[in-house]
Amino acid sequence: AGAPVLHRKLPTVLQINIGLYCNQACGHCHVESSPLRTEEMMTAETAAQCLELLKRTPSITTLDITGGAPELNPHFRYLVRMARILRPDLEIIDRCNLTVLQEPGQEDLVDFLKEHKVHIIASLPCYSADNVDAQRGNGVFERSIAALLALNDAGYGVSDETDTPLKLDLVYNPLGAFLPPPQDKLETQYKQQLRENFGILFDQLFTITNMPIKRFADFLHRRGELQEYMELLVRNFNPDTLPQLMCLDTISVGYDGKLYDCDFNQQLGYGVGVDSIHRGGKTVFDIDSLADLMEERIRTDNHCFGCTAGMGSS
Repeated sequence: AGAPVLHRKLPTVLQINIGLYCNQACGHCHVESSPLRTEEMMTAETAAQCLELLKRTPSITTLDITGGAPELNPHFRYLVRMARILRPDLEIIDRCNLTVLQEPGQEDLVDFLKEHKVHIIASLPCYSADNVDAQRGNGVFERSIAALLALNDAGYGVSDETDTPLKLDLVYNPLGAFLPPPQDKLETQYKQQLRENFGILFDQLFTITNMPIKRFADFLHRRGELQEYMELLVRNFNPDTLPQLMCLDTISVGYDGKLYDCDFNQQLGYGVGVDSIHRGGKTVFDIDSLADLMEERIRTDNHCFGCTAGMGSS
């Protein structure tokens, strides 16, 4: 029968990776971010063009800002501030690693995010210190807990107790070559453990399957588990995930302005409009509206099984 053809919908999510610089270097990172990647950062000109495309694409309802640690890009606050002015009803997401809140110069970051009603989706791969520090570095769990408490104090994650909810969601990804457990069940465990042990509240937990690319692929290869993991993903292919795939209604923008179907294709260089050996491709400066990409083919490859395995990947 062959692979199913994916048909692009009108874009509703604009995801911008504004740089690969990060204050952490996590073992599973598909972006391979680290404190050493100081050059690969979005410029003011590219950020301004992204805002122009946001203005010209009324179907966009969500601006999803990621990195690296996006908050460490000097144009992060400009992007958030201007997006909120342009579209007061827009959902603005900050993909936050939590420890960035304690970085020098970020003392007012929580207040800034609150002022602009930014939805925080934060990484916390476990509710135990040993597992988090093993994946993300020594001391990361303790700093993450401190950050979550600060966010709760600011009104994040306590939507039952306020009229204007400030959303705080957490992200779990497996520590090894296995699929995440059912999201609902794990969310209950997270909420119970974090509340009982630290007094922390949050809204939702998203479980994400690790993509077999970049740093995680290297990790699997060193352990001789890459082929086995790929077979696990293929074996657990679930056709029910296809209508919800992110590539159908998301446009991903790299720090250099190049356009992609998703963040994972971005890391592999599978740009929108490239040829069979990845030459060419479109940038934010080549189009008038994100809707101009409706006829462009969605690029797929073996890593796409990561989004279609089990219950899918958020």
